[in-house]
Amino acid sequence: MKIGFIGLGNMGNPMAANLAKAGHEVTGFDMADVDVAGVTIAGSGADAAEGADIVITMLPNGQILRAVANEIIPVMQSGSVWIDCSTVDVDSAHAVADQAKDAGVLSVDAPVSGGIGGAAAGTLTFMAGGSDDAFVKAEPLFDIMGQKAVHCGESGAGQAAKICNNMILGVTMIATCEAFALADKLGLDRQKMFDVVSTSSGYSWTMNAYCPAPGVGPTSPADNEYQPGFAAELMLKDLRLSQQAAESADADTPMGQVATALYQKFVEAEDGLGMDFSAMLPRFEKRGRG
Repeated sequence: MKIGFIGLGNMGNPMAANLAKAGHEVTGFDMADVDVAGVTIAGSGADAAEGADIVITMLPNGQILRAVANEIIPVMQSGSVWIDCSTVDVDSAHAVADQAKDAGVLSVDAPVSGGIGGAAAGTLTFMAGGSDDAFVKAEPLFDIMGQKAVHCGESGAGQAAKICNNMILGVTMIATCEAFALADKLGLDRQKMFDVVSTSSGYSWTMNAYCPAPGVGPTSPADNEYQPGFAAELMLKDLRLSQQAAESADADTPMGQVATALYQKFVEAEDGLGMDFSAMLPRFEKRGRG
């Protein structure tokens, strides 16, 4: 299959490499000077997209997504498929899907979960929105780049699922870090805390699979001085998207609002920029009630 891949950053680079490794002809483009194993680098996004059976994008935000849509949709052939793996606002996902449909291009919004490690290992989870026909054509590539793809509904549903999932993730990580900090002040051993919570009603992914306490539970960024597996600023981006969507849908999300405010303070006013989102634990360790 001839594939165009636009956006070869920390996530897109290994995803494109895995597609090339599987035998597909991949032409990529990024604004930065990049080198991807097995991938031919084009001079522009349009050059990467022209003549491709499938175009995949992995972009930073909705504004850039809309700009790339204006560049690539006019050169894509009717019946080809555009898979956007970016995490963006739902309104932008709807807008570019409508634009693609008008041009006869099938589109899927398919944001991912699994981080840089999942992209490299080909174990990502894709949350996909789009028509049945578009999803069926995209699914073989999801199988190469990831371990699971869920067709969540029509266009925009993939972004909605990602935003809701990561709002839960952000809120849960804050609660997990708060609980460890409280346990410390109560004189409770962290390992004992983990042994209880991980097998009882406090069970969560942030506790059991991504524990923010160094030396406790499976290996996580906490064991590497909180070098990011999922950066705090990316969590802030997703939480902001959740609140933008909540405002648009008139949804009451008080915990999401609080989590957004805390991560904003952590990233923009404290030392959270460039740290893993689980580095909230040392933040809470240093703080008192006031």
